[in-house]
Order: sequence, then structure tokens, then C-alpha cells
Amino acid sequence: EKTMSIFTSTDALEISSEDYKFEIGTLGIPEFGTNFVRQMLIDTQPRTFAELVRISGLSHGTDVWINNAQELVRSNVAELKDVISTRDDIMNYLILKGLPAKASFKIMENVRKGKGLNSEDEALMKENGVPQWYIDSCNKIKYMFPKAHAVAYVMMSFRIAYFKVHYPEAFYGTYFTMKAEDFDADLITKGKEKVVKKLIELESIGNNMTAKEKNLLTVLEVALEMYLRGIGLLPVDLYKSDADRFIIIDHKLLPPLKSLQGVGQNAARSIALEREKGEFLSIEDLQQRTKVTKTVIETLTNHGCISDLPLTNQLCLF
Repeated sequence: EKTMSIFTSTDALEISSEDYKFEIGTLGIPEFGTNFVRQMLIDTQPRTFAELVRISGLSHGTDVWINNAQELVRSNVAELKDVISTRDDIMNYLILKGLPAKASFKIMENVRKGKGLNSEDEALMKENGVPQWYIDSCNKIKYMFPKAHAVAYVMMSFRIAYFKVHYPEAFYGTYFTMKAEDFDADLITKGKEKVVKKLIELESIGNNMTAKEKNLLTVLEVALEMYLRGIGLLPVDLYKSDADRFIIIDHKLLPPLKSLQGVGQNAARSIALEREKGEFLSIEDLQQRTKVTKTVIETLTNHGCISDLPLTNQLCLF
């Protein structure tokens, strides 16, 4: 029940609604984290696993939700449990209404391929008490998702949602590890206020955002949520940070080396490999042993990772 509640609110995440800019808690949950599907969840307020399956079907179809089921639900013409969400719904519903199984199957196949209904189909459906809104809905659909796919997606998403609620550090650590290349550690480690400022800046760009900026926006939203749940973020550490993965340390996350924009995966792995052989004596020693570029050195310097290292191995006597 607690896991299910994040699909309709942020209560299970124990986030104050005054501080939090999102109405529901599905950020970072596959299939349910995009703006489009989050708005669907707000519109439909699902309470059961079966309703999540219906939403998954609706979100993967073409002209199934937008300009179709969305208006039916919003205007109270039909409830979420009644609208067409997956291709299987059509055949099963028509059989229950009394149509022959063969005719029900044929209608389902035509509708899910975007061919709509012919006059004979409509007449047969009306004879068996199928409402006009249902007939109109069938004629609008261009493509439909099979229910088995929707169930598989929701099973995966629900499992991940469970970890988000009950093991938040593990959830955020895993999520950011998957998004490490889009994660700007130098920005996000500066705290909630800096994250909010950057979010506002990106949102002001609107449709003119680049693909990289859109990816950063998504990561920043989840980072803000993490901060609001009381989970901190440590600065990248030259010796403690993993090359690729986020590590949990005392209710905080330690970002990997490659999460610094300017330190690529190869450079991060090279640093991790060389430090096992012994500490770096200087910045010169670091660069010579790891073969990293000047850009990487500048990035590490700006973040404070190598502030304790002298420039060269030479000792200054005077």
C-alpha cells in the first residue's frame, strides 16, 4: 500500500508538499517518471496494480489517451477501468457484451492497427448495447499495446518503486549510476539551492533545450527530491570515489569520478587503476601515470579533488 501511494502522491516519501514541486513520487521510476505519464497519474489517481497496467497501456498507444480516453475520464463519461487501454480490452469487452468471439477478435485486430470500424462492425456493436463513446473511441485509435507487455513493464516499475520507498539510498545510488554521464557532480554537490536555481534556469529555456540539457533537467529533478528526503551528496574524492558507481556512505551518496563533467569513463577508470598502485605524489605524477588530459586535471582541480597535491614532484627548499 505504501509503495502504491507514490503513484498518486509524495506521502510515502515523507516529503513536505510545500517544499516539493511535484505532486506525485514517481520520478526515476521507469515508464512512470516522464511528465506525460505523471500527468496521466494525476488525472486518473490509480489505486490498484490493475489500474497501473491500464495506464501503461494507455501511455504506449497512439491516440489512445490523448484526444481519446483522457477526455472521457476528465468529463466523467467513463472511469479508468472502463476506457480502452490495451488491445485485449476490446475483444474481451465485446465478448462480454454478447458479440461472437470471431467478430470480437476481428474488430480488435482492425482497431489496434488503426483501421477503425466499418459500418457492419458499428451496427453489430450497437445491437449488443455497446455505448457510442466506446464506438467513437475505437475509431480514434491508431495503435494499441498488448496487455502482456504492459503487465511486464508495470511489474518491473513496481519493484523499483518498492526500493524507492523502503531503500531510498540504494534507489538513488543506482539511478544516478545509470545516469552518471548526465550527472553534473560539481553542480549538484553544492546543495539544494543550487539545484533549484539550475532547474529554474533550464525550465525557462522551454522547448529550446538541447538533448543534454533535457537529460540534466531530469537528473536535477531526482537530485532535488533526494535532498528533500534528507539524503546528502558528498564531493567526489580522488581516492574514495569509484570510477563508475555511486557509493552509499552514512546516509549520503559518494559520486563516481566520471560524474564530473569533463572526466570521461576512460579517464576515471585510469585514475582508479593507478591509485591502487600508490598515492599520487603530485599533479604532474597523476597526469603522467594516468595519461589524462589537461581538461581532466582542470576539472579535478576546480572540484577540489587534488587541492592537496603539489604541481610537481620537486621539493622547494627555500
